[in-house]
Amino acid sequence: MAYGSPNSLDEVGDYLAQVRGGRVSTPEEIEHLKQRYQRVGGQTPLLQITKSQADALEKKLVADGAPARVSFGMKHWHPFIEDVVEKISIDNPPILVGLALAPHYSKLSIGGYEDSVRRGLARKYPNVPFVMVKNWHTEPSLITALSSRVSSALSEISGSDRTMVVFTAHSLPLRAVPDEDPYQDQLLETSRLVAKEARVTDWDFAFQSASGPTGTWLGPSLKEKISELSNKGTKQILVCPIGFVSDHLEILYDLDVEARDYANSHGIELARTLSLNDDPKFIEALAAVATPILVRRILTH
Repeated sequence: MAYGSPNSLDEVGDYLAQVRGGRVSTPEEIEHLKQRYQRVGGQTPLLQITKSQADALEKKLVADGAPARVSFGMKHWHPFIEDVVEKISIDNPPILVGLALAPHYSKLSIGGYEDSVRRGLARKYPNVPFVMVKNWHTEPSLITALSSRVSSALSEISGSDRTMVVFTAHSLPLRAVPDEDPYQDQLLETSRLVAKEARVTDWDFAFQSASGPTGTWLGPSLKEKISELSNKGTKQILVCPIGFVSDHLEILYDLDVEARDYANSHGIELARTLSLNDDPKFIEALAAVATPILVRRILTH
């Protein structure tokens, strides 16, 4: 399951309304979002990437002896998770495994994906056994895939020994993050593991893509971190967005356009690690997460 993204500029208004739970957006808000999509070519490749990930995962599971049919759905656009779940439940599968393409748990994000699946099941097939993967932020293949991205990017940067690596993830509104929510701790754990495997000692963490004022969302923001590092004399930053696994607006615009422009205005060169997308090592991580659940089901039935 992935977040979802409009397929054309004409869909942006309806997409924004869906993200906001039906709340009406102003023409200015819609136009602002349209302009962001225009800067990245009018749409993002998220739908195609997610399909490619699902196809590759299914082939991997079959090859590994844990055959399963892998379908994909989107939280906020077509094909909606609820519709996909209803469709595949017609065949009465022995188990339905929910895997959100976000490695770190928060009640708002992963909990939201789980709620979408349960709504889909409740339409007609509430008795289909369902297991939701809560998090997979320390999966060794994921850490290796991310660390190799960091090492590869640093090898292409002149003076990489003076480059600060900044890990990022999507910020969340503070009001929606309960005290016991593990989101931030899990993000820092992934950051530490990736930095260790990539042999990076100079690293930091920041949140990105908040859509509200500073102080009402998890921080520090990436812009705040860039300003801080600029004041310390940092000239090069490599951003590794560990909270994201695919190319979409938060990567192609928020980092490649907005953050890079902001860094440049502070005298800093900003580079980014390549997204995982359908990289075989990433697919290996997804298979490693799903396989134990599938095997347990086979063994107990």
